[in-house]
Amino acid sequence: MSPSTPKAAAKPKSAKSSTSLNPLAPERVSQILKILDQTYPDVRCALHHENAWQLLVATILSAQCTDVRVNVVTPALFKKYPTPASLAKIDPQELEPDIRSTGFFRNKAKSIVGTARKILQEFQGQVPDQMQELLSLPGVARKTANVVLGSWFGRCEGIVVDTHVQRISRRLELTTSNEPSHVEQDLMKIIPQPKWIDFSHQVIHHGRALCTARSPKCANCPLETLCHAADKTWSTVSQNPKAR
Repeated sequence: MSPSTPKAAAKPKSAKSSTSLNPLAPERVSQILKILDQTYPDVRCALHHENAWQLLVATILSAQCTDVRVNVVTPALFKKYPTPASLAKIDPQELEPDIRSTGFFRNKAKSIVGTARKILQEFQGQVPDQMQELLSLPGVARKTANVVLGSWFGRCEGIVVDTHVQRISRRLELTTSNEPSHVEQDLMKIIPQPKWIDFSHQVIHHGRALCTARSPKCANCPLETLCHAADKTWSTVSQNPKAR
């Protein structure tokens, strides 16, 4: 999702003791959402695309790959193969050189060509806009389906859980799970449905800008006083060894 410069967070003036508030309390969740809205008011998908098909392909390519790299690859790819029909008639091996730099290119080529064929055969050449239909496509799991549904069709069917969303949700004690599907279910229980699309975009931005996997920039984080993660690099609140 596209780079967004976070607004600078004011550093707390004094240390605070650990909050006794339930980390899942509605008022705490609301505060987190409010801060994300204020810090990342304009969020959108960072994968460059002009239609649902391009977004679907780009999202498949983004697995274990950065959006920046995908955006380097897709202009030439979409010029060479502009439609599902143009990809459906080739063998996956023909696609591999075009997407090699995104990693796991053999599996991705099979998924993309298989998806193109199924869209032609079962969906009249159009990317479906229903969760179960998207999940029936080769290589498409809930993360990819949620990206397409939310970013193109504007449908709040679920929450995109990538490595950033999973990591930050654990640090903020919004979940204790390491399993993306469980993280998604935990988040869907506490975050209002109209916020699902923006929440994932905002947290992904936050993970790239500040709350990185290694050496997070906690001193500049607007959520710092609400975070008790054990791996914080700077803290004004007590830390929870289980939150990381």
